[in-house]
Amino acid sequence: MPAQADEVIREKVLTVADRLYYRRGIQAVGMDALRAEAGVSLKRLYQLFPSKEHLVEEVLHRRRQLWNGLVEAAVATGGTPRDRLLAIYDMLARWFDEDDFRGCVFINTFGELGATTPRIAALVREHKAEFQARVAQLVAEAGGPPSLAFQLAILAEGAQTTAAIAGTSEAAGHARDAAATLIDSVLAATATD
Repeated sequence: MPAQADEVIREKVLTVADRLYYRRGIQAVGMDALRAEAGVSLKRLYQLFPSKEHLVEEVLHRRRQLWNGLVEAAVATGGTPRDRLLAIYDMLARWFDEDDFRGCVFINTFGELGATTPRIAALVREHKAEFQARVAQLVAEAGGPPSLAFQLAILAEGAQTTAAIAGTSEAAGHARDAAATLIDSVLAATATD
């Protein structure tokens, strides 16, 4: 089979896996269910992805790119460093309002597999560290200390979990309000030092 056809099938399997894992959970979706939904043979599925763990890793890589794109698009809407930081929470509110929102795929995956699959746990940790580093860059641009970045990232992470459990987007607004208070307080204190 030509490489181009392989890539088309690979993308289809990844799209189906992403949707099913996010909707049902990784452990609830076996390779047979994935094979049937994607319309590929089990043999072909394992040729493309040697194990379920490899498939989960690829899904997480795709989600990481998606998340980073959403963060960057949100940040680009802010005119000031403060606005860029708060835009992250606005993006979260839009995401939480989507019909298929089921929480953070990284948090969900870590909850399911983190204790038993070190490579998956490492990918989740890398993703979360990357987000914290991006928030730290934005905080530095605003003139804030590194500790503020950790606080703002924790607010975003907590909002994701709270929204998934509560089933509403209200957590994003509360997190945004708390973030604005923190940013204003810390930057005012920094300005007087």
